Amino acid sequence: MVVNSEKNRAYLLLEDGKRFDGMGFGSAAISLGEVVFNTSMTGYQEILTDPSYSGQHVVMTYPMIGNYGVNTIDVESDGPKVAGFVVRELAEVYSSWRATSSVEEYLESNAIVGICEIDTRALTRHIRSEGAMRGAIASTDVSESDLLHMVLEHPVMQGLDLSMEVSTSKPYQIEASGAEQFHVVAYDCGVKANSPKLLSERGCRVTVLPADTPLNQVLALDPDGLFISNGPGDPAAVKRAEEVILGVIDRNIPIFGICLGHQLIARAFGAETYKLPFGHHGANHPVRNIDCNTVEITSQNHGFSVRLNGEKEILGAPDLKLTHVNLYDGTAEGLMHRNHPVFSVQYHPEAAPGPHDSKYLFGQFVELMERRNN
Repeated sequence: MVVNSEKNRAYLLLEDGKRFDGMGFGSAAISLGEVVFNTSMTGYQEILTDPSYSGQHVVMTYPMIGNYGVNTIDVESDGPKVAGFVVRELAEVYSSWRATSSVEEYLESNAIVGICEIDTRALTRHIRSEGAMRGAIASTDVSESDLLHMVLEHPVMQGLDLSMEVSTSKPYQIEASGAEQFHVVAYDCGVKANSPKLLSERGCRVTVLPADTPLNQVLALDPDGLFISNGPGDPAAVKRAEEVILGVIDRNIPIFGICLGHQLIARAFGAETYKLPFGHHGANHPVRNIDCNTVEITSQNHGFSVRLNGEKEILGAPDLKLTHVNLYDGTAEGLMHRNHPVFSVQYHPEAAPGPHDSKYLFGQFVELMERRNN
């Protein structure tokens, strides 16, 4: 990449007027969206293609990105979903036997805006201090006053239902690996590809449905279990899922939710959700399993959380039990229903590319389906 060319000069502008100058790469368009940071050292392709990042610029805190290129395997959806990509140093040379192109070529071919050669440490500290906020990446040819106006006109994340923007438009199936044991319906709010894959490996045929599928169509498929996926946006704005969750549990069908799915399950039973100051984004978050008194290192990507009543109870939802807690800030990371086969976690147990401490949760879901069928 040519980083000293005048034509590539670009800048990132935050809604509070803070400006960071650097060099543009990828698409030459203007990007708009929330700005968050991710602390992962690897896995940038999985991050780029995670539908939960829809509407967000992702700032990578690791100082060099792109050294192993991109490939056709490490994708979690049909292409990059981020609004923009922000890095300190973009590797000019990539080296991996699996690589098919560079990060720069990947973003350019998918019309994603990127910026490098900025102080990502200073930017991250600013977000940690002031909170995640709207921002934009643009060429220096765009005036700062015009760009700030565009940023302030862009909608805030609160109140946005982004799930339908990343959900599948029509149902599709993933067959079980080996003998089929169960049929799972996956409610696609922005599912990552590794989740249905892990269910498939455990003998589940998975039918992935659009996020606006009504209850009667879900029940018509006669599922053994319901999986509610991760996804972007504000859980309070996603209305259809509550009807599906409550209707499915009336028939004692096990439910497993992650990330946005976790928040939607909590809300269906009376809990509140709220926006975190700067969210949890990274692959190194310690979470305590309360019942087992063990610690899992987890992959996380969310900007909202379920509100607690003190340290141990979920506010407004007495039928839900807190099962996991974040050791960084004490926020809710997992729950289960006291009377029905329903459980969920705030983090990403599918964890592509890792860590893999929490894969046992997919086995726990299978066990609930086995109990129901027996």
